[in-house]
Amino acid sequence: MENIKVIPNQKVVKYLLIVLLGSLLLAISAKIKIPFYPVPMTMQTFVVLFMGVTFGWKVGTATIVVYLFEGIFGLPVFAGTPEKGVGLVYFIGPTMGYLIGFLFATFLAGFLNLKTNIYFIFFKLIFSVSVIYFFGILWLGILIGWDKPIIELGLTPFLLAELFKISLLTILTKKLIKFRKFI
Repeated sequence: MENIKVIPNQKVVKYLLIVLLGSLLLAISAKIKIPFYPVPMTMQTFVVLFMGVTFGWKVGTATIVVYLFEGIFGLPVFAGTPEKGVGLVYFIGPTMGYLIGFLFATFLAGFLNLKTNIYFIFFKLIFSVSVIYFFGILWLGILIGWDKPIIELGLTPFLLAELFKISLLTILTKKLIKFRKFI
């Protein structure tokens, strides 16, 4: 029993506030969008990686879990909600693979050593965001069929914007990592 780690109430409250504010930030980033079919372009991938880098893998991943449950339980936090539906029905639509990829991308962005040089940081963030697109393309293929141009629908339109977002985050990473000691 002595090995059980007790987290002080103050820290629990702080973590809960960070997670809730992070999920709010992610919901806001979902509403900043450029419409594409079948998946809109949003600022979510930037915020997902931002949370991994800034919050670390534990708090960042917890934030994504809370965000996903908010959307599944009907809060209009996803891109395209409420106008295209809410809840589980919306969640299992074309964007589900990307949303699941958020979990893994946040984990990787928070877990990977980002205290190296700027080039390694850039490639680590590219790897992290690639996981989002891997799951997104995989789900699109399952949902709409592998005979459709899923790469052209679910990846190609987003590449230039992702390059910009990752470049910006790469430049900011060294400063953002400093926030981890306050979390």
